[in-house]
Amino acid sequence: MIDWSKLTFHYTETDFVVRSACCNGVWEKPYATRDKYIKIHAAATGLQYGQECFEGLKAFRGIDGNVRIFRMEENARRMQRSAEGLLMTPVPENIFCEAILLALEKNIDFLPPYETGATLYFRPVLIATTPEISVGPGKDCEFIVIPTPIGPYFPNGFKGTPFIVNRHIDRSAPQGTGQWKVGGNYAASFRASEVAHAMGYECMFTDAKTHKYIDECTASNFIGIRQYSKLQGSARTTAKRSTVSNANDLQRSDLIYEYLTPRSSAILPSITNDSLMTLAREMGLKVTRRRIRIEELEEMSEAAACGTACVISPITKVFDPDKNCTYHFGKPGPILTRLYNALQDIQYGRTEDKHGWCTVVLS
Repeated sequence: MIDWSKLTFHYTETDFVVRSACCNGVWEKPYATRDKYIKIHAAATGLQYGQECFEGLKAFRGIDGNVRIFRMEENARRMQRSAEGLLMTPVPENIFCEAILLALEKNIDFLPPYETGATLYFRPVLIATTPEISVGPGKDCEFIVIPTPIGPYFPNGFKGTPFIVNRHIDRSAPQGTGQWKVGGNYAASFRASEVAHAMGYECMFTDAKTHKYIDECTASNFIGIRQYSKLQGSARTTAKRSTVSNANDLQRSDLIYEYLTPRSSAILPSITNDSLMTLAREMGLKVTRRRIRIEELEEMSEAAACGTACVISPITKVFDPDKNCTYHFGKPGPILTRLYNALQDIQYGRTEDKHGWCTVVLS
């Protein structure tokens, strides 16, 4: 019996995985199996040269008892972009979605109940299986969907997480594979993340070219909330941080509230971040994607990491050891809280899904 309240973001065994293989450009129909191991040639390009990509998405038990899978088609399309970037055979959207739905059906007993704070997470993996020693891409692939129930990605969940800036280990090069969800990007982050964990922090990466700009927060996108008077004009105007005391302040005509997130070819386009930007615009925030200097943290009233796994994880503080300074944010702020609740309300069916983000599976 699983204690849903004690789940963390670690693998818990379920009954079935779902598989589909591509040989000579033809994909087989997805099927469920209890066999969770891959029989693969030792010379497969997925092993030899890291020709592999993956995805992550969740299913939620809603307030009405129905199940909602969040933005499944968008995950399918992002995996296709990753595969194309590595010259792999992309998984057709219908094969991807059929596999996710079958994985849900065959593992429905592992879907956490409503209001437990846990979800059923799907990890679709695509790995090239063509045996080859010569450097070059393989075309044959194995596609596997691994389901597992999970809890919060960061141990403190929405209560907040401290971060430390790292300018000395690069996660991804500006024109490399950062915009695709490939395993090598995450392996490259391990060293910096483990150093940060030993010091009690998560890692905030800077851009690999100049080390001046915020890149990613461990394996998540960054969000900053900034407010300034309309009299200041441009949002790039330097201003001391001013704390939003109430989300209703968004209606004040003399203030502009800005949702800031980095723009970079080395950052994975987060589906969660894209969803939050849509919700932020609907709340009346100005949404800006641009390069963000570390020093601009001083101007922000709230900050967070965001992604499928962590949803929104507020940042309590950011320590910059090279500058010997700390940017403090404290407890989760009202705007990030409102955004978090708005997204969760859609995912759990507590409000209308007017964007059609959820695939609803009737119970």
